[in-house]
Amino acid sequence: MKIPKGLQPLIDDGVIDAVLRSLKSGKEASVYVVRSGADELCAKVYKDMAQRSFQARVQYQEGRKFRGSRQARAIAKASKFGRREQEAEWKSAEVDALYLLAEAGVNVPRPRGFFHGVLLMDLLVDADGHNAPRLSEVELSTEQALAFHTVLMRDVVRMLCLGLVHGDLSEYNVLVTHTGPVIIDFPQVVSAAGNNAARSMLLRDVHNLRDTLGRFAPALATTHYGEEMWALFEKGELLPNSPLTGRFVFDDSNADVDAVMASIEEARKEALIRQQGRVEAALRD
Repeated sequence: MKIPKGLQPLIDDGVIDAVLRSLKSGKEASVYVVRSGADELCAKVYKDMAQRSFQARVQYQEGRKFRGSRQARAIAKASKFGRREQEAEWKSAEVDALYLLAEAGVNVPRPRGFFHGVLLMDLLVDADGHNAPRLSEVELSTEQALAFHTVLMRDVVRMLCLGLVHGDLSEYNVLVTHTGPVIIDFPQVVSAAGNNAARSMLLRDVHNLRDTLGRFAPALATTHYGEEMWALFEKGELLPNSPLTGRFVFDDSNADVDAVMASIEEARKEALIRQQGRVEAALRD
């Protein structure tokens, strides 16, 4: 096939030998099967994002650390330089996450390097050697669905123990390989401690998987693994091998609105008194 522009530098540098076929194309990246020596690999070529896409990423990038104050200021101002830096940071976030997660034993594609803005990874295949299908494309038995759910919940826990939340996990971001489910697509990965929306994103991730696998294993429909693991995480008690039950007791107690309003009114009065005191002191001077 014709060599895509984004892959030509890798051909020129001898990183890859040939582009074999297109695997998929999405809003943010195109993925190709390439050959490097005797290996067939997956090459993810990121697309340049428009301003609209940058704005959509704001909630995910809260809490991320940038290389320096100059980059952070430029990104905040949405300058041309800032958009380039934000694009580079968006790509590198996935690369960094993949290396970290693979080292921790999370079922993710094994990264093979990041060259000229292109991420090389292991090619994931099914039992017949074909491209691994998405979770959304397969039919499962009850036993398979329960087994997949166990593996995926353990992977989500391992991620959370590293301080990360996928942020966009669903049946479309899980591939079914010959060894089981593998989680993909991490550019929007979220800092669990630094992002105010981390809890809601984690619950959305877990509930998406629960609802998908619950179609084959209805017993999963009443589980609350996300709430359980986040509660342990908040208390500093979550470990990669922490036993989970899927049961969670919600706090149904009603807030004492009158007490809250009385506290607010008391604080307002105290503020007025302090302000009046400052005014009187200024007049005396």
